[in-house]
Amino acid sequence: MSDAAPTPDTQDIVVDQVFSHAPETIWKALTTSELMERWIQMAPTGFEPVNGKEFTLQTSSAGAWDGVIHCQVLEVIPNERLAYAWKGGHESNVAYGSRLDTVVTFTLSRVAEGTRVRLVHSGFVLSKNETTFKTLSEGWKKVVRNINTIATEAN
Repeated sequence: MSDAAPTPDTQDIVVDQVFSHAPETIWKALTTSELMERWIQMAPTGFEPVNGKEFTLQTSSAGAWDGVIHCQVLEVIPNERLAYAWKGGHESNVAYGSRLDTVVTFTLSRVAEGTRVRLVHSGFVLSKNETTFKTLSEGWKKVVRNINTIATEAN
């Protein structure tokens, strides 16, 4: 799976940071359900790092949307790459809770300082997902920092 270039109608969130942990330590934080809950601050229901595995996350509901984010693991390369579909929202909602059909990809690269973590959340349709794009742009920065904290504690 490659990082597709955004089309003029879509936008991606990209967070890129280097942490002083081995890729194996970051991977453990990314793919252990109990640790995932701590960094993403939502309980993953049914998550396993297995291609095709479906799971959900629960956030605040809005309008016609129940707040459930439906995910499916798309790619697992241990200690290197984890990608999953991230779908939620409702067609009748505008702003927060609008229909969302995106992909979250974590890529880990060993560097001299430890591990480069690159998160790409791709596929935001700005005409309808602008509010969610802005919210998650800030949220993912915090989440990536949380991953580092959780990796430090789990190491």
